[in-house]
Amino acid sequence: MNSYKLFRVTHKWFGIIFAVVLLNVSVTGILLLEKKNFDWLQPPTQKGQTGNVEDFITQQQLFKAVFEQGHVDFKGIDDIDRVDFRPGKRVHKVQSIHNNSEIQVDAVSGKVLSVSVRRSDLIESLHDGSWFGNWVNAILLPATAIVCIFLTVTGLLLWLIPTRKKIAARGNSS
Repeated sequence: MNSYKLFRVTHKWFGIIFAVVLLNVSVTGILLLEKKNFDWLQPPTQKGQTGNVEDFITQQQLFKAVFEQGHVDFKGIDDIDRVDFRPGKRVHKVQSIHNNSEIQVDAVSGKVLSVSVRRSDLIESLHDGSWFGNWVNAILLPATAIVCIFLTVTGLLLWLIPTRKKIAARGNSS
């Protein structure tokens, strides 16, 4: 088998096999780029009441406000993944480890401003492969990057080799 045919065959099969991964990364990447433009992807950050630092609620008050909601994803402290505090907007964004749930609480009054789902977190886990398992992120995505480089090089060669032959054939016919 000559090198041109080998490039063509491997280019085709690697392209077919890794197309699904590339499609997933591309589609989820576009959605992540646009997440702030669509409330159904990422809930907008609410704005709390005006107040100074000394007016802010304590963490105990924050967690009390969250747990009083009775939300199935926020039963106890172990259900909380992280608390994102936005001092400029006077809001705490409390995120659950379950179902990408989020509760936003006013940093001054302690009032719950919104209860929502962060679909952007799900999309991010699909994008980086962690939703499928750590092996996807650790093995498949780096392999996909290497295959992209391979597809680029072989694609250029598959274009260049016939182009050179056509140019050489034109030169010989003159």
